[in-house]
Amino acid sequence: MASTATTTLKANIQDYPQTMALKEGRVRASDIVELDICGPEKAHSGFKAMLRENAFDCGELAIVTALQAKIYDKPWVLLPIPISGRFQHHCAGFNKELFPGLQPKDIEGKRVGVRTYAQTTGLWVRGILKHEYGVDLDKVTWCTVGDGHLAEYEDPANCERLPKGSDIGQMMLDGELVATLQGVDLPKDPRVQRLVPDPFEAAKDWYAREGVVPINHMFAVRADLSKERPDVVREIFRMLVESREMTEGGLPDPFPPVGLEANRKGIRMAIDWAYEQKIIPHKIEVDSLFDETTASLGA
Repeated sequence: MASTATTTLKANIQDYPQTMALKEGRVRASDIVELDICGPEKAHSGFKAMLRENAFDCGELAIVTALQAKIYDKPWVLLPIPISGRFQHHCAGFNKELFPGLQPKDIEGKRVGVRTYAQTTGLWVRGILKHEYGVDLDKVTWCTVGDGHLAEYEDPANCERLPKGSDIGQMMLDGELVATLQGVDLPKDPRVQRLVPDPFEAAKDWYAREGVVPINHMFAVRADLSKERPDVVREIFRMLVESREMTEGGLPDPFPPVGLEANRKGIRMAIDWAYEQKIIPHKIEVDSLFDETTASLGA
């Protein structure tokens, strides 16, 4: 029989509209679990500590990081609830004054910046460039400023580590990099043009064909917690769902859905693209990321 004592868990959760009801205590309180939301301002800054030092009991985890965690036998399982996700077609940019008319295929043979090669934004943008625009990713030199979240992971051979403190946005503006994959961190500069032509319309067309909103972060819990306290995990899931439903102004439409089957195609795509891009050494099954308790949540 599960314990009825209140369990306090350290959680790494960023401020998003869809998490604010949870963080502000507006969701229905639980009798058995309390979340001590104590991660850094940007959740991704806590992923290394989460996986290398067990600094948290639960929290959001980038989909790429979750795949690598499974590959390298880290004791975490996913809950089938994306915490963040968005279309990614608009997340690559270049200096239109230095490279007028640059098209996606033109980055072959060139240097392109990305914070880390295994960053989730990088995964999705590179996959779009490959599958939608025919870019040979192996012909691009990917210039990075940081390593991955897992100590076991190494970047592919066509990556170049930039000097510590490098600003890839400024390097793109200066022409040292032909383009960067930066998402919301693209420089707010009138010289910056999106690499994908008409990216927002392209994203709509892609969604009409694929039916997938790329997942950025999902929620994860320690595997032992899920095994020993499934009641706690179900309560966490309930609170996360309630927080989503209480998003001020509503969630963006579309937004990654809740439930394993509803997310299966998007997760499968992330696995396939991560393997193609040498982020993971072999493919894994979608179901392996979940356990008996978490797989059934939201069904």
